[in-house]
Amino acid sequence: MSKYLPLWPDQASTMASQVDLLYIYLLLVAGVMTALIFLAVTVLAIKYRRRPGVAAHQIEGSTILELGWSIIPFFVMLTFFIWGAVIFFQERTPPADATEVYVVAKQWMWKIEHIEGQHEINELHVPTGQNIKLIMTSQDVIHSFYIPAFRLKQDVLPGRYTTLWFKATVPGRYHLFCAEYCGTMHSGMGGDIVVMKPEDYALWMAGGSSTPLAENGRALFSSLGCSTCHRSDVKGRGPDLAGIYDKPVQLDDGRTVIADDNYVRESILDPTAKIVSGFKPVMPAFQGIVTDEQLNALVAYVKSLSQPAQGSAALQNAPATSPGQPEVQ
Repeated sequence: MSKYLPLWPDQASTMASQVDLLYIYLLLVAGVMTALIFLAVTVLAIKYRRRPGVAAHQIEGSTILELGWSIIPFFVMLTFFIWGAVIFFQERTPPADATEVYVVAKQWMWKIEHIEGQHEINELHVPTGQNIKLIMTSQDVIHSFYIPAFRLKQDVLPGRYTTLWFKATVPGRYHLFCAEYCGTMHSGMGGDIVVMKPEDYALWMAGGSSTPLAENGRALFSSLGCSTCHRSDVKGRGPDLAGIYDKPVQLDDGRTVIADDNYVRESILDPTAKIVSGFKPVMPAFQGIVTDEQLNALVAYVKSLSQPAQGSAALQNAPATSPGQPEVQ
């Protein structure tokens, strides 16, 4: 939009223009419908007004006319749903090649964890032309991750993950807001999305020292004693986690679930919620023992075990722990 008439924020993602076009279409249809209604009211008020010496008479309705003004607007309004549904499913279906970034919301800040290990607070650096998938959770209350320039908003909930993806198109600094009232400092819970050219982003990513999130998860997996039960051989008291991510899991109650992020998260915090078929509920709950950041690292590690050339080799190489440490199923 022209800088001389800024009716809405800049368009800085691939989805922004589609959302704007739908919004413009809604305004145009609403404007046309409103104009037609006012025109009809005006014409009918003039044509059928009370006139001196002219007696009123009954006017029968027209079935064709009544069907027309009911059916035609119905199909016009139905286009709102169809177009909106297309955009909704595009926004809620991250591409398979999306780079994952973990977001932890708390009163009143956004904590960002890149899969490569970089950490940020109230800022998120991303490159142009790359699909980014945000995996988000809250430490306390409901928040809402809102980027006006990307035309994207997603609630961030305590106790589970929600996701959001985008592809930034224009370098710059764009505002990040919390769009859900979350307490007295809600209005101050903001930040910036810093969109960089790929070469500048590579330099930023290379600056400083950091450990990949999955590596942190691997160390935590070992220190918590998880590797004593989750083994790649048949001797483990817990299921082999290599290759399990995003695959169907048979439960002891007969159900089948997909081992996605929320399943892995729940299995760590409340392992008795969904017991894997063939195993006993011997794993202790880690609710209140691991932080959200540590939980993200553990989830990232489990996901890394499903990547090529890692899997069981990573599990086998995980350091052993003493028998006195907690067992994890």
